[in-house]
Amino acid sequence: MQRDTDDGVLRLTFDRPDSLNALTMETATELADAIEAASPEEYDAIVITGAGDAFSAGGDLESMAETPDSSQAAYERVTETFGRVVEAMLECPVPIVAKVNGDAIGAGLSIVALADLAFAADDATFSCAFVRVGLIPDTGGTVILPHIVGLRAAKQLAFTGEFFDAARAADLDLINEAVPADELDDRVADTVAGLANGPTATIGMMKRAMHENMSRPWGEALDYENLLQAQARTSDAHVEGVTAFLEDREPEFE
Repeated sequence: MQRDTDDGVLRLTFDRPDSLNALTMETATELADAIEAASPEEYDAIVITGAGDAFSAGGDLESMAETPDSSQAAYERVTETFGRVVEAMLECPVPIVAKVNGDAIGAGLSIVALADLAFAADDATFSCAFVRVGLIPDTGGTVILPHIVGLRAAKQLAFTGEFFDAARAADLDLINEAVPADELDDRVADTVAGLANGPTATIGMMKRAMHENMSRPWGEALDYENLLQAQARTSDAHVEGVTAFLEDREPEFE
């Protein structure tokens, strides 16, 4: 995996173009390590993309052929690799943008779903293809996908493994927008620039509240929202936002 930093943006690129960026256990570990280490003090955004013609074709089938000795070994192997990716992406306080430059299949689709924002080239293809190799969706596929596309649509995608285009991915809310391939870089750059101008730590609090409140009863969820809002109201970002409003200027967040 390539890792580059520029102007407060961490860019992570799956870099196995000859295998359509199929994800190995090593790649998953590298991705989790990079995201876990990211902080809003250092980065305004994280962009995940793929080298070459694909975003990611999903789990590397050759490495999958090395069957673990037991179910317990398989559990530990998945938990320590792709399971870490899920936790890292859901808990990361820095907004994550998926730049889907090409096909996103299996775990590749799951990573798109886990990203906070996602933009895809209009010629990209998607598939929750796990069923085609006798597996259930992983990398958070059964966790996040139903929340994004709805339970019935998630079941259809998972049960059939059907392939669909970027326009349908946008209709399903799997991605924010399908754009012409030659405009994808600019669309993501504009989005990242907007995030960079915002209060990154506050955006991280929004993400935390939305993710953690998905599984809470509404009363507990509202209480947690109020708790985080109280923290936000005492932050430097709030002071700057109010001051800028009163001074009729654009805020300059740290």
